[in-house]
Amino acid sequence: MDRHIPFAALANFRDLGGWTTADGRRVRPGRLYRADSLGKLTEGTDDWTRFLSLGVRTVVDLRYPWEIEAHGRVPEHPGFTYHNLSIEHRPYDQAALTPDIAPGPYLAERYLEVAEDGRKEIRRALELVTEAARADEPLVFHCTSGKDRTGLLAALVLSLLGVPAPAIVEDFTLTDLAAPALLASWTARNAGRTPTWPAYGRAPAEVMTLFLTHLTERHGSVEGYVTRALELDAKAVSATLRARLLA
Repeated sequence: MDRHIPFAALANFRDLGGWTTADGRRVRPGRLYRADSLGKLTEGTDDWTRFLSLGVRTVVDLRYPWEIEAHGRVPEHPGFTYHNLSIEHRPYDQAALTPDIAPGPYLAERYLEVAEDGRKEIRRALELVTEAARADEPLVFHCTSGKDRTGLLAALVLSLLGVPAPAIVEDFTLTDLAAPALLASWTARNAGRTPTWPAYGRAPAEVMTLFLTHLTERHGSVEGYVTRALELDAKAVSATLRARLLA
């Protein structure tokens, strides 16, 4: 199923609503969104009108400050607050990788690095998600392509909501539907060149499957990671999210 919300400038804006939990409940639509860079939105356009119509009250930008400086951020607006939480601390250039690098093991290892390096920022992002859920206000989080950093945070939130791992993996792979547009965007930004890595912009299931497996091996479970690594009360966070975001 394609869960993308159509925008002219955005390729990977999705509603996390609709996923089914292990106990048969559903994530409420219109409360949590994941996206590629909202810096591509422009005031006065149909895209901007559509974005504002979603009623988003919190924007969480997971990119590096230098990415925001180079490519812009969502326009300021009194209707929402903006937070920059750079969860990745070790930059790497996916487009420049060589064709022999398998995306599954490689990206899963990068996600594990982010999960460890970005504990402070990930903790704050989960706090913001919880606060928005408690206030019944829509929130969107995004990075550049809406795949890696965004996919990691989406996996944590969906897991805390009780969504089973296969559905979390499926949510991750939906970026593949946006991959051609993401590739075209990179090419346009880079003088018509093509990335050397054939997997650029792709979201194979193996990536998220390996990440969740390794995170569980290291911390016992996603809840164990949230409790021990992020020093949050995972049970309390999960209870709030389920009470406010499930139907």
